[in-house]
Amino acid sequence: MHPRHTGRVRQHPLLNQITPKQRLLLSIYFDTPKFDLMRRGIALRVRRVDDRWIQTLKAEASSVGALSSRPEWEIGVTNGNHPNFSVLPKIALDLLVGIKLKRVAPVFTTEFQRTTWQIGNSQEQAEVALDTGKINAGEMCRDICEVEIELKSGAPAFLFDAATQLLQQVPLHIEPRSKAERGYILSGAVNPTPTKAVHATIHKEQTAGEACNIILQAALVQMVANIPGFLDHAHDTEYLHQLRIALRRLRTGVLLMKSLGQTPPEWDQSLRESIHALNPARDWDVFLHETLPEILAVLQASSGNTPVDDTALALMQNTVTHARQRAQVGLLKPVFTQLVLDIGRSLLVAPTDVQLRDAKVWARAILEKRWQRLRKRCRGFAKLDPTQHHRTRIAAKKMRYTTEAFAPLYGKRANHFITTLAALQDELGYANDLHIGMKLLRKLPKQSAPLGFDLGRIHGALEFEATPRAHSSSTMWRRLARSELFWR
Repeated sequence: MHPRHTGRVRQHPLLNQITPKQRLLLSIYFDTPKFDLMRRGIALRVRRVDDRWIQTLKAEASSVGALSSRPEWEIGVTNGNHPNFSVLPKIALDLLVGIKLKRVAPVFTTEFQRTTWQIGNSQEQAEVALDTGKINAGEMCRDICEVEIELKSGAPAFLFDAATQLLQQVPLHIEPRSKAERGYILSGAVNPTPTKAVHATIHKEQTAGEACNIILQAALVQMVANIPGFLDHAHDTEYLHQLRIALRRLRTGVLLMKSLGQTPPEWDQSLRESIHALNPARDWDVFLHETLPEILAVLQASSGNTPVDDTALALMQNTVTHARQRAQVGLLKPVFTQLVLDIGRSLLVAPTDVQLRDAKVWARAILEKRWQRLRKRCRGFAKLDPTQHHRTRIAAKKMRYTTEAFAPLYGKRANHFITTLAALQDELGYANDLHIGMKLLRKLPKQSAPLGFDLGRIHGALEFEATPRAHSSSTMWRRLARSELFWR
């Protein structure tokens, strides 16, 4: 949240009739020089609250979108110069076995003002906290401005209700990283990287409804984990790539819900719109960093061709930058935050009777249906036109997402099929990237004759390169068609 919006939080109807409490909190985070605690997913801090020191040890969190839960132990200590390990219970000390506790020292601090409101009713209680301040690690500094809602009693859905009410007046966005995580990043202990697909931990003893929820949860975790990286490092194209993969996996989850007789969730339309809003930035990333270098190499290798002028390259680079910026703005909008909340809340709903069927029986039926649809799209592969190739690519992509979602039910048996399917999808995807590149170029303004000439040369090279791809894709399909269908 931007600091200018803190007044909206304080004046929100959910809070403005409640007398808040305010405290200045100084927290000192400790670790070894090699950050052994952090590498085990442990955060150890000593916090000054008024005239007292409180020591807290938090273990690794499990989270679902905006909702997180982490075991912790909180104990009063005499001072904040060094943690007191002797007051920890055995279950907490067991987490520290093998770590040289004498080497534990301060790494970074957080200093912020916390304003809290107690909200709720006779069945549900929660604390809303507004934190404003800074994280300090040596000479590095980062602002803190965030709202946390902690459930004290009752059902987790109450948290989603409260967050939704706040979001109606305050432009909040999701921050999945704790202050400790951000402090470690600031201190240089962590080099953030994009989060790839989180495997759904499904197994054959589960019901179809349970498996579906876990598949959606894994996709949601991946999506939320890549948001900060894309906002902070948009030039790293992999963040956006993994973010879109997660969104596509969520769409696969929606289709799986429909296969169980459920009506599409209310958030499905918002999910579709979010995917659509990110498409231009991803299309331009792929074109500029993957497709264009190969095309420029082809042009350069052709006799008599002069290099593409910097004006054309600068125009494309500026277009990419603006597309990324629009995508970043979209992720900061309340509508996207609401999407994350809605998906998270939907995962709290218990499976219905229709969803209690055996997960493996359900998976077999879905995989067979997807396979038959892909076979139909690939009939007469060598003669498919570009539109039919596009539909085939979509069918292959849906088959792959579904296959990867259900793969844990089948173990290594699924690996060969997935690898072969991925090769087909990649080949179809490359051909599609060439056609998308042509569309992108046609939309660029031809501000001068030389610029128009250069863009035309690139367009022609893309068109030429796209011609022989159909044969290669046909070969990939024949290889897949001969593969063992592991679900049968």
